[in-house]
Amino acid sequence: MQRRDFFKTSLAASVALLGTAAEAGTTKRPIDDQVVSTVAFPEKRPLITYSDRPPLLETPRDAFTTAITPNNEFFVRWHSPKIPTHTYLKGYRITVNGLVEKPLYLSLNELKKNYEQVEITAVLQCGGNSRSAFVPTTSGIQWGSGAMGCAKWKGVRLKDILKSAGLNSDAHWINFTGYDTVVFHKVPKLIRELRIDEISDDIIVAYEMNGEDLPFLNGYPVRLVIPGAYADSWIKMLGNITVTKAYKPLYYMDTAYRIPDNECECETEDDLFEKTKPITTMNIKSLIGYPTSNTVINVDANVVARGVAFDSGHGIKDVFVSVNGGRTWERAMLEKALSLHAFRVFRFAFIPKNRGPITIMAKAVNNLGEEQPYPQEIKWNHGGYKYNGIDSMTIEVV
Repeated sequence: MQRRDFFKTSLAASVALLGTAAEAGTTKRPIDDQVVSTVAFPEKRPLITYSDRPPLLETPRDAFTTAITPNNEFFVRWHSPKIPTHTYLKGYRITVNGLVEKPLYLSLNELKKNYEQVEITAVLQCGGNSRSAFVPTTSGIQWGSGAMGCAKWKGVRLKDILKSAGLNSDAHWINFTGYDTVVFHKVPKLIRELRIDEISDDIIVAYEMNGEDLPFLNGYPVRLVIPGAYADSWIKMLGNITVTKAYKPLYYMDTAYRIPDNECECETEDDLFEKTKPITTMNIKSLIGYPTSNTVINVDANVVARGVAFDSGHGIKDVFVSVNGGRTWERAMLEKALSLHAFRVFRFAFIPKNRGPITIMAKAVNNLGEEQPYPQEIKWNHGGYKYNGIDSMTIEVV
């Protein structure tokens, strides 16, 4: 990539390219001053808490300095407040039905004993991660930047389960449902669908996370893992897999988790774009895990900034860091990639020479040459989805 291409990121250029994008609202840095709760949920350390029913927990920024996010720090996002208990799930089964030759009723033990076991390291991220950056405020949880994490997932290929059930010739869609339920019957249940031709070897039904049973709040006993896709498709407490001929209209497929289907994926609060599309795969993103906003650094100290970068599975090629608010950029060191779908850890060493505030910024580039945009280049959408602005952190040098 030529340096002139890397720095071709001015707001004026983006407006020229995107046409009406400049009229589509503004963005800023996501909130970064949330208070970590004093109360820990089961199997979790104290996290940033937005709700306890359903559980909505965000991972603090300082967790994002390693490729693997520990289970007890991993974010939590549920849509339905009625979550089965461990006791109820002792008789857990996955039902595979619909247009199959042999309906299945699989126990957890059968998943582990009857199928090849596979592992994949992949990022899980809420589509609304960093939603608090959008102005005006959009609907949904006003996440900071911690509604994401990376884990090593172990389970069985969805393909292998479908093969053992046998698909009929009319099979074109697969419907996934979890065991969590809504409180009121008129509230839509979270159900996702995939086309048969979207099922790759990387999509698994996972029962382990980082070498342990899935945490209860992250979908125990099994969840769907779709590397590269946003978390709304990773159904937790997976209970039913139904194979169908035709697509079934669903709220979480046709209304929620959608963005404007135009070049800038943008709109205005007063003029919502009529045609929409699902958010599907993740875009490129990076986050500084250290230092954080409350870090105080001594002048002339040896400092190593650390963080993570990822995309939908093309892989991170470079991360550039600025320690002077974006005036100049230098290439950071990258640790070995655990997989194309995993966090890529970056490190950047520097010595601050002057006292006072300094702003550190990080920008990722993937193997396709895609780069993170500046926050002001990201235009508004009504769901507050897919924010991936260049991350920045201002610290004090004393």
